[in-house]
Amino acid sequence: MDYSYLGRTGLQVSRLCLGTMNFGPVTEEGDSFAIMDRALEHDINFFDTANVYGWKLGEGITEQIIGRWLAQGGGRRDKIVLATKVYNRMGEAPNERGLSAYHIRKACEDSLRRMQTDHIDLYQMHHVQRDTPWEEIWQAMEQLVREGKVLYIGSSNFGGWHIAQAQASAQARHSMGLVSEQSLYNLAARTVELEVVPACEHYGLGIIPWSPLSGGLLGGVLKKIEEGRRAEEHVQKQIDKLRPQIEAYEALCADMDEKPADVALAWLLKQPAVTAPIIGPRTQQQLDGSLRALELQLSDEVMAKLDEIWPGPGGPAPEAYAW
Repeated sequence: MDYSYLGRTGLQVSRLCLGTMNFGPVTEEGDSFAIMDRALEHDINFFDTANVYGWKLGEGITEQIIGRWLAQGGGRRDKIVLATKVYNRMGEAPNERGLSAYHIRKACEDSLRRMQTDHIDLYQMHHVQRDTPWEEIWQAMEQLVREGKVLYIGSSNFGGWHIAQAQASAQARHSMGLVSEQSLYNLAARTVELEVVPACEHYGLGIIPWSPLSGGLLGGVLKKIEEGRRAEEHVQKQIDKLRPQIEAYEALCADMDEKPADVALAWLLKQPAVTAPIIGPRTQQQLDGSLRALELQLSDEVMAKLDEIWPGPGGPAPEAYAW
């Protein structure tokens, strides 16, 4: 396994991050345990979750599954870098969502209890909350750090401007601020290259791409078009919209004798500031298959062809759209 520093920190994490969103709703508990055990066998030490995963209001089902896995012992907790998130609604009361100091404190305590641990390694804001002042957010986060309940703070789904705001406020407080940004980023979704990637590079944030296979569109979807969620109407519409690009992409991968999913992950691993794409395996076999991307070296010629098939916005702003 290859490792990378998480942004500008001294924390080393595996170049693939185990996403756990399927644990509970899709993958039952015993199989989830087996996937996490297999991840450790492959030396994957970066696990990502969120308090809202499981999608039953306030229950934190996925965090509970992780907690019961950690409770089995065997040094599991000390072998992983554990990341979770705060923002989404966790109850019916008005203060059971968002990034108020009130909610951050309660959400952290609840996540710690569900995951049966005394600290969260990377606590991520799942979304920006524009009507909460950064002074309040950082005061709450700094208190959690002082108490040893949180080690590092990250963001998710932030724009470049939000990252700049967050870091300016943190610097005024002589605080480290954000160390990572978890963004939608893949060959078919490259908008972050305009503002988010440059902001992360400037401030030293590691990028953790979610949906690296674009919901399966980059995973050899044309061969699996009738299977599972790919048969859903909205997915079919997306396939129809992008069919020429998908066909060209899958043909290129076939010429390389590589799986489309592996090429998509390998492309992300070559992007500036990317620390670790999040893989969300539903089975141990899917987890095993993801490891090929770590060995796959894409040539400059292949990278250029991928840019032709899946063009980005043209680089960072404003050069991408203005002189």
